[in-house]
Amino acid sequence: MLLHFPYQTDSEPPPFELKGSLFTLTVLHLFQLDEAAIERRLAEKIKQAPSFFDNTPVVIDLEGMVLPPEGVNFNGLYELLRKHGMAPVGVRNGSPELQATARLAGLPVLPESRSSGVSKKSERAEPALAHAQIIDHPVRSGQQFYAPDGDLIVLGAVSAGADVIADGNVHVYGVLRGRALAGIKGNAETRIFCHSLEAALISIAGRYRVSEHISPTDWGKAAQIRLMDDHLVIEPLIR
Repeated sequence: MLLHFPYQTDSEPPPFELKGSLFTLTVLHLFQLDEAAIERRLAEKIKQAPSFFDNTPVVIDLEGMVLPPEGVNFNGLYELLRKHGMAPVGVRNGSPELQATARLAGLPVLPESRSSGVSKKSERAEPALAHAQIIDHPVRSGQQFYAPDGDLIVLGAVSAGADVIADGNVHVYGVLRGRALAGIKGNAETRIFCHSLEAALISIAGRYRVSEHISPTDWGKAAQIRLMDDHLVIEPLIR
């Protein structure tokens, strides 16, 4: 989407353009606003993956939260998340009262998630993925590639400090040393495949594991990673 402004002339280059785009966002599903409990939980998560949450954009999902009698201190929650390196960008779902309180705290209300109002049984039902994106060279440190609505296929290694991200599966035909995130829109049927597992972080549908928690028996081996009973499972690529 490109917005044009009527007061601009052909001889007057516009100072900016507004374009629609798609970004990868982390969703924090908030069930209760106990700041002490949230801080303890955040500290545990960040200890597991210190660099994963650095300046990470976060959407606060209020779908499972009820407005408590004492109200909600969104300003305190915002400061708490910023303290731990996260960047809250807005809220979604929740009651009109919760949304109004969030707006007063300066947090915009984003469109509701597609799963809102849908039974838990349908959470795994995802639309068919449209296509695959192929990267025909190694992915260097600092690079990030994202395949929306499909698989990401890397014909080479993924260096430490690089990110490969997909709504579908992630295939790495080489050493995987960076971070690989599959099914980032919640598709729990996706998988990660690699020729040598040496990843800093692997994630499927928001469930993740860092390198310290990858078994030495799986390290450096050809592997596939999938979800089973809501837990990440690492299996040999060839049995």
